[in-house]
Amino acid sequence: MVHDALLWAWYDAVQDGADGITVVHGTAQGADTIADEWARTHEPFGVKRDPHPADWSGPCGADCQPGHRRERRDGSDYCPLAGHRRNQHMVNLGAAIVLAFQQSGSTGTADCIRRAESAGIHVQLFTA
Repeated sequence: MVHDALLWAWYDAVQDGADGITVVHGTAQGADTIADEWARTHEPFGVKRDPHPADWSGPCGADCQPGHRRERRDGSDYCPLAGHRRNQHMVNLGAAIVLAFQQSGSTGTADCIRRAESAGIHVQLFTA
């Protein structure tokens, strides 16, 4: 499903006169890693990759409340809002379209969809 959706997005962009597409993703397991691999193998055809991993272990943002960090099993802590900040950053980059591959219960994908729609970006949703 991911491969086909990306191929059609690339084809539509080229038909509209673009040199190619840029695949922006959050490096999460699943659709993001599949999309990155597809983009890597299609680089000769004008496809660019732009991965944006969330900085889970890094410092919190200005919007974080004191004491909200959570503890992992190994004892280290992380910022539970890091994925939301990453999603907003990707949306702020701007896009003609967002291809969203959402499994049931995926709150991170739902957050990114909401942010893209709020920014006026067309979202094409694929569910599994």
